[in-house]
Amino acid sequence: MFVYADNAATTCVSRTALDAMMPYLTGQYGNPSSLYSFGQAAREAVEDARKTVASCIGAQPREIYFTSGGSEADNQAILSAAKAGARKNKRHLISTAFEHHAVLHTLKKLEKEGFEVTLLPVHEDGVVRLQDLEAAVREDTALVTVMFANNEIGTIQPVEEIGAFCRERSIPFHTDAVQAAGHMPIDVNKMNIDMLSLSGHKFHAPKGTGVLYTRRSIPIYNLIEGGGQERGKRAGTENVAGIVALAAALKESCDNMETNTAKILPMRDKLLDQLAGIPHSVINGCPEKRVPGTVNICFEGLEGDGLLILLDQNGICASSGSACNAGSIDPSHVLLALGLPYELAHGSLRLSIGEYNTMEEIDHILSVVPRVVETLRSKSPLWQAMESGRRPHLI
Repeated sequence: MFVYADNAATTCVSRTALDAMMPYLTGQYGNPSSLYSFGQAAREAVEDARKTVASCIGAQPREIYFTSGGSEADNQAILSAAKAGARKNKRHLISTAFEHHAVLHTLKKLEKEGFEVTLLPVHEDGVVRLQDLEAAVREDTALVTVMFANNEIGTIQPVEEIGAFCRERSIPFHTDAVQAAGHMPIDVNKMNIDMLSLSGHKFHAPKGTGVLYTRRSIPIYNLIEGGGQERGKRAGTENVAGIVALAAALKESCDNMETNTAKILPMRDKLLDQLAGIPHSVINGCPEKRVPGTVNICFEGLEGDGLLILLDQNGICASSGSACNAGSIDPSHVLLALGLPYELAHGSLRLSIGEYNTMEEIDHILSVVPRVVETLRSKSPLWQAMESGRRPHLI
């Protein structure tokens, strides 16, 4: 049996998205910037997509900018807020210790340019505390950026409370909603979100498509110079087919969110319940405050890479964390931020399921994982040292 359980890394393109984009890959291939009607038909498709995306997150169409994905949107949001803050002598930025590297690396870049960065702790349950934000805010704080849901452990952050806190203090608030869009209800006005990033391939649109939402009052810094596309804020001929597909996929995901969640939750809960029964293992992150489809667990006494290889040999696609860091010898910065020991963080497994998965596939995962864990532990000197009492168990 083949089981794809890595939907947090990417999803398949849905039939709805594929059908929506195909005309703009074949017969309707005009450039949206062209003045003749063939090009203007493409322009109309882009603007209709903009309206659709805006309606899905409670925004206005003029607040939606199409990008190449979540990383570009994160970069543009953070750099825009930083440059706007610097003009007012505000050079302090606040984020969390377990953000996606698109955020963390952008903040590192800004530190080299003289900005100060405070990374909030996320505690053992993987959830930010509002009191930590309150303690970190300063008069010169130019931005708070906290992800909506973590990409590795799936925990949901108190975005609405953080947004209200920032709004009261006139501090711009950005959230990386890449793992939440299409899977969790989002209303940028109700949640007091000033900037938001999302990526189409996390909800069945093609890779290479994304969105940056910015409230009209937020000035935007250009990452790419060139033509006047995206109201002069993102140069380059628009990916019309990808944009149309993103809008179609997002609307489909939002329209079916309740139904999809009702299907996914029993599968996820079965994984959580039975995997937690494997001796010397720990579920990472709050069991309740998490996106519907993500499970992250650490197994003591083994390496995550070996686990993934054996799962693959049994037809299961999974990961040990973010796909962006595949191949790294270091354990996940997310798990280390939770306070997990280095050795334990190395033995992590992320399973992320979606509405296309079935309970039969979940049963296959649950039949394979315990056997694979036992096999790897039987060959692990670290596990043998723990079992013999020469080293203490960590769990």
